[in-house]
Amino acid sequence: MHIYVKGIEDERLIRPLSLIADLFFEESNLSTENDGKADIVITIKQQRINDEMNITAILEASSDDRNHKASYQLEPNGQLDEKAFFKLIKNAYLYVFLKVLEDYTGIVQKWGLLTGVRPTKLWHQYRKQGIEPEQAKRQLKEQYSISEEKLDLLERIVDRQLEAIPDLYDLKREISLYIGIPYCPTKCAYCTFPAYAINGRQGNVESFLGGLHHEMREMGQWLKDKNVKITTIYFGGGTPTSISAQEMDMLYEELYESFPDVENVREITVEAGRPDTITEEKIEVMKKWNIDRISINPQSYTQETLKAIGRHHTVEETIDKYKLAKECGMDNINMDLIIGLPGEGVPEFKHSLDETEKLMPESLTVHTLSFKRASEMTRNRTRYKVAGRDEVEKMMEEAQSWTKAHGYHPYYLYRQKNILGNLENVGYAKEGMDSLYNILIMEEQQTILGLGCGAASKFVHPVTGKITHFANPKDPKSYNEGYEHYTRKKIDILEETLFSN
Repeated sequence: MHIYVKGIEDERLIRPLSLIADLFFEESNLSTENDGKADIVITIKQQRINDEMNITAILEASSDDRNHKASYQLEPNGQLDEKAFFKLIKNAYLYVFLKVLEDYTGIVQKWGLLTGVRPTKLWHQYRKQGIEPEQAKRQLKEQYSISEEKLDLLERIVDRQLEAIPDLYDLKREISLYIGIPYCPTKCAYCTFPAYAINGRQGNVESFLGGLHHEMREMGQWLKDKNVKITTIYFGGGTPTSISAQEMDMLYEELYESFPDVENVREITVEAGRPDTITEEKIEVMKKWNIDRISINPQSYTQETLKAIGRHHTVEETIDKYKLAKECGMDNINMDLIIGLPGEGVPEFKHSLDETEKLMPESLTVHTLSFKRASEMTRNRTRYKVAGRDEVEKMMEEAQSWTKAHGYHPYYLYRQKNILGNLENVGYAKEGMDSLYNILIMEEQQTILGLGCGAASKFVHPVTGKITHFANPKDPKSYNEGYEHYTRKKIDILEETLFSN
């Protein structure tokens, strides 16, 4: 869809307008210059009358004989600085742009103008300011055109997060750890995480683990010296249970020796997502080191789907490994399901929910499929037929109804680019089984220190809230060649972030 936008003088508006256009059209091309080939022309005008500004948009389409019009009024405060004034104007332009596209396409965007990953952060901002929920909803609806349904979801999630972590806003001088293990049995078609096939790469695994142990020792010593507490620890990847039970045992021993007061960390999670990596011996190792939360991820209970997306385990194996973990004493297990996998519609997703009902894990994370830029599925999109917007929404409604009926509550949410139906990913949990790490990583209330391959660190300044990003390389070879440098760099950033004035 070629869209010509008239009336845009500030180039900073082009990208956010393009992101809105992408919500409506699979392939959109937005231009501020008229080449005479546009399918749609949208004219945006700005008019000032006394203290009020009126922003209007008119959409004209070659395939439509009627005009579509939207307007937005605002009263800019004369005391606003340039940055705040631009944000106000930008939102007004996005609002009218969104509304004319909704009118033209008949598609209502329930998340309104929001294209970012963390909409719950908006609600937390209101919460910290002491703004009442009804006023927060009114302002978010007026400014961002968010639907009542999504506003209610934001309120429920933030309330739940503050029950799970009452001191959420007071953890800025603590940190959480993310430890990345970049190996999997095979790579899933939708995946862009660091995930290298472990078979035949044992030498690389040994080298990688040597570097990771070094990082853990150096980082742990710095945390001890500075008396910095750890709130939660998360082993992700890849699949951390791809390595051997002996390697896991040594890794967890290093964890306890290197880092301060691990016995009192609030939560330790191991992403044992691939059932084909789980053995009784590995579960016993995790129990030995007090790992109190794991994930065993079916993604789907339809065998044809698992084959199509490159997961080589069977449906029966998922069920058997879940039962094995339970028999071995694991009492906080998360399972993931994905809405919109290739070839799946409402019947297949309902089947996955029916199978989940037989197990009743402590938490269930419902993802909506996202076409990530570097994934196999995106590179060969024509090979993977997925459900349309309406059916994807029905699947999400099934998930919401099922979780409510079975005593799960939503406790964290995030969104992604190119996500089907412009929907979201939601974590649901039984009472008291919310993942504390998931809340902390999404709400960006404290520093997350990433160790290992592809691990992204997010340094949050405890006073200003400014976020500094730093990522280790994704491939084991580059990591092995430079882990000492990356360790030193992160320590320097920690010094600047947590202990600067």
